[in-house]
Amino acid sequence: MSTTTGLFYLFSTVLLFAAFRVITSRNPVHAALYLVLTFFQASMVWMLLGAEFLSITLVLVYVGAVMVLFLFVVMMMDINVEALREGFWVHFPLIALLGVVMALEMSAVLMGGFRVAAPAPQAASDLPNTMQLGQLLYSEYLYPVEIAAAILLVAMIAAIALTLRARKDSKYVSPGEQVRVRASDRMTVLKMDSSGVDAAPQAPPSEAGEAAAPAPGVKP
Repeated sequence: MSTTTGLFYLFSTVLLFAAFRVITSRNPVHAALYLVLTFFQASMVWMLLGAEFLSITLVLVYVGAVMVLFLFVVMMMDINVEALREGFWVHFPLIALLGVVMALEMSAVLMGGFRVAAPAPQAASDLPNTMQLGQLLYSEYLYPVEIAAAILLVAMIAAIALTLRARKDSKYVSPGEQVRVRASDRMTVLKMDSSGVDAAPQAPPSEAGEAAAPAPGVKP
């Protein structure tokens, strides 16, 4: 067995184990991390097949962006896992039946493809996979790439505009006003006269004409 075949079986075994743990893990954060491991193993399998562009794209897009968003949403929502598991065994027979049907359909398609005699391999180009894709994208498919870039730019600007719109329930501070602020605008010094402790008010004289006793702490 060659080194490439051994690496393929190794990556495939880890991929299947990680994919199984994604659906059986009790902690949603652990399930998301196992999904990251699954993406990495699939990326390595594509690397063995010579599709290095797809391999790097899988790591950059899914692992670097999508999974970070998944983890952020899972940790921010504080999902109650026990409430989600209440109806699991009720729907398990239907889910198991659908899984068996999907597995049989995939097996029928794959086994039928394996029985077909493979054509003779054509002479591969000396250029790497990434360079071939780059030449196609920026020569024959230049206008579709530019249109897709313009659409993504418009979507990004729209998302920023919707996020930064004026809302009544949020406080907005102008960065320009913060830059132009002066020290005199931040604090105002007020001058006040010092005042001591006022003497306690004297009680009114009694009906006999005698002055009332002074309050405690006040000199007569």
